[in-house]
Amino acid sequence: MHRTPNRILVIAAFVAWSVSLVAGPVQAQNGRNGGAEKLDDPTNLKLQVDPKAGEATETSHGGAEELAKKLSNPVADLISVPFQMNFNSGGGVDIPEGHPLLRFFSRPVARIINRIRGDDRDEAFRFLMNVQPVIPISLSKDWNVISRTILPVVYQDDVLGTSSQGGLGDTTQSFFLSPKSGEPFIWGAGPVIYLPTATDDSLGSDRWGMGPTGVILKQTGPWTYGALANHIWSFARDDDRKEINSTYLQPFLTYTTKKATSFILNTESTYDWIDDQWTVPVLAAVGQIVKIGKLPVQFQLGGQYWAEGPDSAPDWSMRFVVTFLFPK
Repeated sequence: MHRTPNRILVIAAFVAWSVSLVAGPVQAQNGRNGGAEKLDDPTNLKLQVDPKAGEATETSHGGAEELAKKLSNPVADLISVPFQMNFNSGGGVDIPEGHPLLRFFSRPVARIINRIRGDDRDEAFRFLMNVQPVIPISLSKDWNVISRTILPVVYQDDVLGTSSQGGLGDTTQSFFLSPKSGEPFIWGAGPVIYLPTATDDSLGSDRWGMGPTGVILKQTGPWTYGALANHIWSFARDDDRKEINSTYLQPFLTYTTKKATSFILNTESTYDWIDDQWTVPVLAAVGQIVKIGKLPVQFQLGGQYWAEGPDSAPDWSMRFVVTFLFPK
């Protein structure tokens, strides 16, 4: 069964909708900054890749290199709106629903039959776009609270048997209390809240969750290294759904050049204490800050390999991220 055209249409619709959320503020900002300029001036449409372009504007914002370094810091004093698009291939759970008799076979046997019939996990595809606004809030001259939201938008095909689902997933909301001073290292800590916002039962846990979260890192020259972690326990139980008791670990390493190019290596590991199962995707990516009009934007491209995970984990994944930056 070939659903490639449908996948492309759905993904294109998700991306267009997401970019439209930011397009309004971007156009408004460009209009305020360049209202005196002629509309037919071709410089208004110029994509400035060179970080030296517009030195006066970038100097007031600390430069593209500094912006790239702030993006490597999860608790930086910088408003950003990333749209993280993940294209996962393989994985999923084979549900032998193609023929009623398959339900009488064990899962390994049913999987072999599914392979012969062509209804197998090798055809599974999942598009996951995480909308991740980061908003710093100044409490005093010494302290910030950093709000980090992750809202998943999902479309999946053949991940659960041979069916398709699409919609919103569960939201993760974190708050980090962080000192404005970065010496001797940068850190933040606070609560993480898990919200059952999924629009389809197969895209979420249907449970509320909460726990602690924290991050610690060091920035030395072009290097940024550290780790972010959280732990979530579910509450307000629904006896028909699995409980949540999971630890998230994200060690990261980033090298940023003077041209605002970032080379990124991290893992986004999760340990499920109920199933005693690690999921360890390893990500390698490269990002570049450019300017669209007067607005700095980072484009990032990378790939993920699952070093460890359940049988339902993807075989591989590609990631493309567009991050809109709003420096003060």
